[in-house]
Amino acid sequence: MPGTPVDTLGRPMRDLRVSVTDRCNFRCRYCMPREIFGADYQFLPREALLSFEEITRLAGVFTGLGVRKVRLTGGEPLLRHDLESLVAMLARVPGVEDLTLTTNGALLARHAAGLAAAGLHRVTVSLDSLDDATFVAGNDSPVPV
Repeated sequence: MPGTPVDTLGRPMRDLRVSVTDRCNFRCRYCMPREIFGADYQFLPREALLSFEEITRLAGVFTGLGVRKVRLTGGEPLLRHDLESLVAMLARVPGVEDLTLTTNGALLARHAAGLAAAGLHRVTVSLDSLDDATFVAGNDSPVPV
């Protein structure tokens, strides 16, 4: 496609990654250690986050430039209220061929059916360990998920 942005190696940029929140329900030591992101940490106020309409508009602009995959991330994207509505909006954007979500999976069972019905194509679950003790130690969570 003419005008498609390319990276420094000349490869076409086809993927857009959108962080829908800065919040997470874990405090993984490598990402959001409790020493920094404790109870008094000031996350972004809701009005500072991109609205669903703004995200959808940006997706339309980027698909017009050749982007074909939109990945929703966070923090933990499933903490964003009414995420299914955003997925439905993005699923209607012409040119979005692959609509995906990256999650830690803790809330996925609660949202999976609604996300699929809204048009989500794929989910990537970031999982640090299948061993409960290792998982709890790594994500600073009091109980295994």
